[in-house]
Amino acid sequence: MDCDAQKLTSALADPTRFSIYQYVAYSKEPITVTDVAEHFSIHPNVARLHLTKLEDVHLLSAVSDKSGKGGRPSRLYSLSDQVVSLQFPPRDYQLLADIAIESLLSLGEAGEAALIKMGYRIGTEMAKRAVAKSGLKLATATMEEKLSHIQRLVVAQGLKPDIEALQDGVLRFRVNNCTFSDTAKKHPTAVCQMHNALLMGIFESYLGKIELREDESMIGGCKSCNYTVIQY
Repeated sequence: MDCDAQKLTSALADPTRFSIYQYVAYSKEPITVTDVAEHFSIHPNVARLHLTKLEDVHLLSAVSDKSGKGGRPSRLYSLSDQVVSLQFPPRDYQLLADIAIESLLSLGEAGEAALIKMGYRIGTEMAKRAVAKSGLKLATATMEEKLSHIQRLVVAQGLKPDIEALQDGVLRFRVNNCTFSDTAKKHPTAVCQMHNALLMGIFESYLGKIELREDESMIGGCKSCNYTVIQY
């Protein structure tokens, strides 16, 4: 695994730190140590340690608040501009993935079918490895635990996800970034189908048989790819 990728996954392995990262990443305004401490009911020193760790691996950036209020300047934390450079797959592997995708698509319908099958297999393999590494017992895990693991896995892919549980086993899933955006612009239908199959593989590994319905996509002009997940 790439060195930066190892640091990123290590930083997000702690559940509290992962939640803090999400809190800062999706905040419209920069966040202070005090904000984090109050939101998570933890000591400011603990909040500062978590934020510093996230800053060290370039998931967050921080600047001094020079508002002139006196005393020690506060640090204002926000999502780092370098997050994209830490996405999975790393840059060299992204190039390899793009070449492989375009090579498969040059084979016509058979290549498109193979690409979708590959996406599903990648998703299931990633999920299986994540489950094995975490020690999560799927047979006894709660829905909340499963969704937390799914979200952590998808965050590690650089997708910036949101997952919301609705009624009757229905989930709303949103992806705010696409790691295959450049290739998808060239081959929107095939690449989106492959990516959807990858997500299907992840969700089914944790939840069993599902339907993954794409409601809106970034290729179609939306700010995010929005899905409805229905469990059977």
